[in-house]
Amino acid sequence: MEAMENASDSMTMGEIRQRCEERTQGDLLTAAPEKEANGKLVTERMRQERKQVLQPFTLTAHKPNYVIFGGYNASSYNTEHYQQQYDLDSLDLDDTEAKFQLSIKFPLFVKLFHDKMDIYAAYTNRSFWQVYNSDISSPFRETNHEPEAWVQFHPGWEFLGFTNTWNSFGINHQSNGQGGYLSRSWNRIFAWLTVERDHLAMSFKPWYRLPENTEDDDNPDITHFMGHYELSASYKWGEHVFSLMSRNNLESNFRRGAVELSWSFPLWEWPYLKGYVRCFNGYGDSLIDYDQHVNSIGVGFSLTDWL
Repeated sequence: MEAMENASDSMTMGEIRQRCEERTQGDLLTAAPEKEANGKLVTERMRQERKQVLQPFTLTAHKPNYVIFGGYNASSYNTEHYQQQYDLDSLDLDDTEAKFQLSIKFPLFVKLFHDKMDIYAAYTNRSFWQVYNSDISSPFRETNHEPEAWVQFHPGWEFLGFTNTWNSFGINHQSNGQGGYLSRSWNRIFAWLTVERDHLAMSFKPWYRLPENTEDDDNPDITHFMGHYELSASYKWGEHVFSLMSRNNLESNFRRGAVELSWSFPLWEWPYLKGYVRCFNGYGDSLIDYDQHVNSIGVGFSLTDWL
């Protein structure tokens, strides 16, 4: 009825029917009513994702997508592995570099078992670019590849005012695609439990590293620095999103953990591009740095955030 009153004269009845079908399918894909979704940001994100994910030519954000034009590491970067790999007597890396993260996901199967379960796959790329280091031709210092797949449930359990929005169980591979002294990789099975309350979302992500042969393991002590879990929280205030991640701090008695703080904020009236500030302190900022302490702060743009 709305389309009949407001559509242009060139729109056909077939196009009107298609629009109505898409809206109806989008409403049925979410288990929560529209009014409830508007008050719970993770539920609203899931509703919009499930409405759009089956549309052709559509890529869906997984983790945050951002570009940092200038990230400064006060702890400096270790060059030992690069010198060994390329047989160099010395190598100067800039403490300031650019970095970006591209993270997308796509559905394998959705609405299984009466809309209780989905199966997804995703790919995340994180790159660290010595773009200002013209002395060594501005190379990419490190690139991490992270494909993963998981089964996702939507229980909707409620306790203490929180709603258990989704629980996921899957497998994850992370590698820097290098060989020799620079090679880093590991495989994990993981769970991902998320709860939300109003504009606050919190998650607990434990994992178990799949064992490898000693001869093939380039980083046998990686769990000493990366641990066995992550705790994270995100809060949305207006158009600002504040996020916190803590990894391996309790396990290592705060000796080899990591803390990440990020803030995305609106830029004037631009609807899709936001400013972005990211602070990281600890171990595991990248695979090549998994056992090196990094203390960095960077500024750039955010394309998508957790909320």
